[in-house]
Amino acid sequence: MLWWMEPILLSVAGVDPSAGAGLLADLETFRSHGARGVGVVSLVTVQSSRGVKRVEVMQAELVRDQLRALLEDLPIAAIKTGALGDAAVVRAVAQALADFRGPVVVDPVVCSSSGASLLDDAGVDALLESLLPRATLIMPNLAEAQLLTGLEVCDLASMGEAAAVLRRRGVERVLVKGGHLAGAPTDLWLDAAGSMQLTGERVATRHTHGTGCAYASAISARLGWGEEPRVAARSARRWLEAALRSAPGLGAGEGPLELRTQASPIRSR
Repeated sequence: MLWWMEPILLSVAGVDPSAGAGLLADLETFRSHGARGVGVVSLVTVQSSRGVKRVEVMQAELVRDQLRALLEDLPIAAIKTGALGDAAVVRAVAQALADFRGPVVVDPVVCSSSGASLLDDAGVDALLESLLPRATLIMPNLAEAQLLTGLEVCDLASMGEAAAVLRRRGVERVLVKGGHLAGAPTDLWLDAAGSMQLTGERVATRHTHGTGCAYASAISARLGWGEEPRVAARSARRWLEAALRSAPGLGAGEGPLELRTQASPIRSR
């Protein structure tokens, strides 16, 4: 990337028409971090702040061809994956990324916050077998960490155990999100240098739609700028809290964050 150029980031994710989560939210988050976003549609949903009513997964060949077209044409600095829908799409994404050498952040979305399935059981197996070994960072929440490892994940100790299992499966870095823990939300990071905790204050709001998408996209953007991974995670965590505090209050249900919240300066390596 030339020194004067904004990085181009690629999101592979579903379309949420309310733009609170998924591809549209990822692109907004990239822009808040001074980056340009492009996207590949993996699935389309019928949803609003009140929840998901329908999910249509794209054909795997179409997803693969979207990815290849962008990777062949643009200098992509980092890639973030979100909801992928099924095993065929997961494998198609992994295949298309085989020669990509930049950071890949995997948000292993299995279901929406309202409970709708966004990845089937075979898709979880495909994620473990084909995409996780390609990931620079994987960011499961407690339920996803439990599903991916078979462990009961309910506190910081078990979050660390799950992260270690995922590292042994070939992932460079793991960030287990602890937003569903009681008390102050604490995330656990694990890489070759050891573990660290990312803490903050719990924001009293019902408008938390797309929190996981925004968190992963913020880290992806900072990695795309060349920021050191641990610094990127800490900075993205602070940005996320600010975005929650500034939530615009849209929708009758669980509304979006303020994704236009200005990010802190990025320290490139």
